[in-house]
Amino acid sequence: MTRMLLVDDEKDFLQSLERGLLLRGFRHIHAESDPRKAAAYVQQNEPVDVALIDMNMPGMNGLELLKIIKSTSPTTECILVTALDDVRTAVASLKQGAFDYRIKPVLLDDLLRVIQNALERKNLLEIQRIGKRKGMPRLENSEAFSDIVTRSESMYRILKEAELHARSDVPVLITGETGTGKELLARAIHRASNRANRTFTAINMSALSPTLFESEFYGHTKGAFTGAGQDRKGYLEETSGGTLFLDEIGSLPLDMQGKLLRVMQEGEYFKLGTSRAKTVDVRFVAATNVDLEALQQEGSFRRDLFYRICGAWLTLPPLREKSEDIEILTAHFLKTSAGGHSITDIEDEVWDVLHRYPFPGNIRELKSIVHHASNLAQGRTITVHHLPRYVIEAGISRTNAGRPLIHDTSIVPLAHVEREHILRVYRFTGENKIQTARLLEIGLNTLRRKLQSYGVA
Repeated sequence: MTRMLLVDDEKDFLQSLERGLLLRGFRHIHAESDPRKAAAYVQQNEPVDVALIDMNMPGMNGLELLKIIKSTSPTTECILVTALDDVRTAVASLKQGAFDYRIKPVLLDDLLRVIQNALERKNLLEIQRIGKRKGMPRLENSEAFSDIVTRSESMYRILKEAELHARSDVPVLITGETGTGKELLARAIHRASNRANRTFTAINMSALSPTLFESEFYGHTKGAFTGAGQDRKGYLEETSGGTLFLDEIGSLPLDMQGKLLRVMQEGEYFKLGTSRAKTVDVRFVAATNVDLEALQQEGSFRRDLFYRICGAWLTLPPLREKSEDIEILTAHFLKTSAGGHSITDIEDEVWDVLHRYPFPGNIRELKSIVHHASNLAQGRTITVHHLPRYVIEAGISRTNAGRPLIHDTSIVPLAHVEREHILRVYRFTGENKIQTARLLEIGLNTLRRKLQSYGVA
C-alpha cells in the first residue's frame, strides 16, 4: 500500500497526474493545489511514501515544502517537477534530500519509473532498519498477510520485508523447501501491492510444454499454426496489470529460460501470428525449492535470468527452524480440518513427538498430520496414537531422561517403515517421482525400483 502526495498549483496537470496514477494501480493518493495545505496535511497525518512536488507555486515554493516534508518525515522520497530547466535549483533540491528532479512536460511512464526507483530505495533503507530493530516488526497491511499463520520473529521480519518489496514492481524470488508456503507468500505480496485489484496468475513452470511455451505465454491468433482455430490470450495478456507467479522456476529448460528473459528485459512480446509488439504490464514473482546458484554452476540455469528475477530475494525457513509455530499452526489446521470435528484437547506427549519430528514436508506436511489425527480422534482428545505411524516411529528414536517417549507402540520391520514413508512422500508430492526422490534424497532410479517392488507403477 503506497501512500502518495501530489502538489501542483496547475489543477489540470494535477488531476491528469492523479488520474494516470490511479489507472496504474496506486490507490492512496492525496492531491493538493495549495502547498500550504499540503504542508499541513504532512504534519497532521501518517507519513507518505512518495511526494511529487511542483517547484514554482504561489505562497510556498517547492524547496520550502520539500524542507518541511523531510523534517517531518525523513523517509518520504520527494520528486520535484518544474517547468524551468535550472541546474542550480536542481542541485539545491538534491542537497535538501530530494530523490530526483524532472522537467515539464514529463511523460507519465517516465514519472512511474522514477517513482518505482524511489520506492525501491526507500524499501532497501527500511529493510536495513528492520535488521537493527529489536522485537516484532509491525505490518502496516496485516490483512494482506492474514493467510500466513506465524508467531515466529524471523518470519515476521520476512513478512515485513515482503510488504516493503510489494510497494514497488521489483521482481521477487522466493526460495525455500517444499511446503514452506512460497505460493502463500507470493499471493500476499500481490495483495499488499498496488496491483491487488488485478489478476494473480500462478504457473507451474515444470508443467509447461516446451513446444507450446510461446503460445501459452504470449497467446496466438487464429491460424497462427496448425490447430490454432481461434484467438487465444496468453498468460501475459490475461494477467495484464496483475502479478504472474512463476512456481518451480528452476525446472524451466534453458531454451524456455531465454524466451522468458527476453520478455523481462525488453518489456514486450509478440503474440504468435502477429508482428505487432505488445507491452508487458505484469509484476513477476518466482519461486523454487532448488539451489539456483548450484544450477548456474552446472550450466542448467541462466545467470542473466537469475539476476533478472532476483530483484528481491526472500527465503522461507523450514518448519524445524521455527518450531515455535507448531502449536499455532496445529490450532489453525484443527479449525480447518476436513472432518470439521471439535477438538477439546491434545495430549502433552503429542507436542513432544511433533517437536522432535523433522517435518521434511514442512507446513504442508504438518497440515496433513493434523487432519489425519483429527479424523481418527473424532472429536475426542488427540493422543499420540492418532498420529501417523511414521511420525510415531520418529519419536521412538528420541529419549527423554533415558526413557522412550513412546511406550505402547508395537515394533515393526524397518522395511515396512521405509515402504510406508516412501509411499507417503510419493502421495504428498502428487505422485511426482522427481520431487519425491529429491525430498527423500535418493536417486530417481532407486525410487523407481522401490515403487515397482511395492506394486506402484
